[in-house]
Amino acid sequence: MKAAHGKVFKYGDNVDTDVIIPARYLNSSDPADLARHCMEDIDRDFVSRVDTGDIIVAEKNFGCGSSREHAPIAIKAAGVSCVIAETFARIFYRNAINIGLPIVECKEAAADIEAGDEVEVDFDSGLITNHTRKKTYQGQAFPPFMQKIIDAEGLVNYINTNR
Repeated sequence: MKAAHGKVFKYGDNVDTDVIIPARYLNSSDPADLARHCMEDIDRDFVSRVDTGDIIVAEKNFGCGSSREHAPIAIKAAGVSCVIAETFARIFYRNAINIGLPIVECKEAAADIEAGDEVEVDFDSGLITNHTRKKTYQGQAFPPFMQKIIDAEGLVNYINTNR
């Protein structure tokens, strides 16, 4: 499995799906359209500042709210390579895995990492390295079957290639 390495965008508790992708944009299911509006209600400049590979770090209950898959799709299509949080809403967690967006739970990393830090995540081990602060954190590694789904870029691709 691969790793993620990028600049951090940091958010707090209870980042819900309505701020990840506002409901007014749900008339499209095109990932590129969704990416253009990702996080705009919580961070107006997110889309203009995010680079491919960057990482979102948040605190508790990231992805709460509705069960729409549009939220992890928008994040992934915007170029984010991983989301780290203390906890995730369960439906967001599963939707993220289903579309191939790596997410890692780690209370210490979520509390300590700051916006702008350069962070690397090894998905096989769950090890999170903050290169800016010269610190490491042990996140929750994915079980092998989830690693295979993420490597395949999502559940549908995994099923289609493993028939």
